Amino acid sequence: MQFVDVANQFQSDVRVYTLGAEPAEADGKSVMQMIILAATEGTPIRITAEGPDAPAAVEKLAELIADKFGEGE
Repeated sequence: MQFVDVANQFQSDVRVYTLGAEPAEADGKSVMQMIILAATEGTPIRITAEGPDAPAAVEKLAELIADKFGEGE
């Protein structure tokens, strides 16, 4: 939910891709698609954004993930 909440703060379209054996793609602003993506901890992902604030969106989402969604280590 946190990821989607942050993604929805931006005008840009946000896409999330899982990498690996079974690659998948989801709309980063859709709770249902993110749930179906099932990117659990340790799953390699790629975040892209297209729109007027795309760099800021990707940076903020990457920070959220790096901070482990506020849960620390």
